Amino acid sequence: MRVADGVHAYVQPDGGWCLNNAGWISDGGTTLLVDTAATLRRTAALRDALLASGAPAPSTVVNTHHHGDHTYGNALFTPAASVVGHEACRRETLAAGRQLHAIWPDVDFGDVEVTAPSRTFRDELTLYAGEIEVRLLHPGVAHTTGDTVVWLPEQRVVFTGDIVFHGGTPFVPMGSLSGSLRALETLRGLGAHTVVPGHGPVAGPEVYDTVERYLRYVDGVARSAHADGRTPLQAAREAEQRAADREEFAEFAALPESERLVANLHRAYAELDGRPQGDPLDILAVWGDMEQMNGGRPVACHA
Repeated sequence: MRVADGVHAYVQPDGGWCLNNAGWISDGGTTLLVDTAATLRRTAALRDALLASGAPAPSTVVNTHHHGDHTYGNALFTPAASVVGHEACRRETLAAGRQLHAIWPDVDFGDVEVTAPSRTFRDELTLYAGEIEVRLLHPGVAHTTGDTVVWLPEQRVVFTGDIVFHGGTPFVPMGSLSGSLRALETLRGLGAHTVVPGHGPVAGPEVYDTVERYLRYVDGVARSAHADGRTPLQAAREAEQRAADREEFAEFAALPESERLVANLHRAYAELDGRPQGDPLDILAVWGDMEQMNGGRPVACHA
């Protein structure tokens, strides 16, 4: 969908696990692509939509973070396009490898060639798609250690990556809860009119308030349960029961992928224990607890 002159958002409903958003910026002569998709088939569909819009093939691909639903399709655009990302995005992409294959071995992701950013930055980098200014900003550790916000100051459009989930449950176990709250303040300070989240429909800046309410809810649950010695799984189950009994929690319990609550509590507990933001968690324990919150079933990849 066109969201401004020269700017398109590529939204994959329903925005669940492995159904991310992407987008492109083009002046008709030069194209910059923001993120790819989880499967080679879906990335090919993204490429077809980009070309059908009249934009030329991208010369630059920007990854908002390292997760496979945003990076698995990079190789479909290289070597004609260079891949750009935060320095931690490159490091984590290489370390994670075929990460989605490991989680969902039965999904046909395609013969993915892991392709990390070949150009990196630390704090801020300005690129141009023709005459369109594209600012890449690192907001600190948030959804991951290597997040990039793609900000178009003239068009007042921002691509947030997975710092923002719209209509889905936020997910911070590989980053930071407190850092995500700070990142929301960075996003607010940009003054965007149009927000393209990492997952879910395009929104306005009011979506930041929804994400913040959820994160502060998680923080409150974590502080109370951590002080009482309850595990993240116990805390999540108790919060789920309270949501069924008290209307004030219904907003969060009704979100898709609500099992992510326990993963977010694992991160919140780590921060309460004084561990550094982004310090790796026991990912098997995190995913195991999410399966428990999902009725004992593995979480499903929607791609």
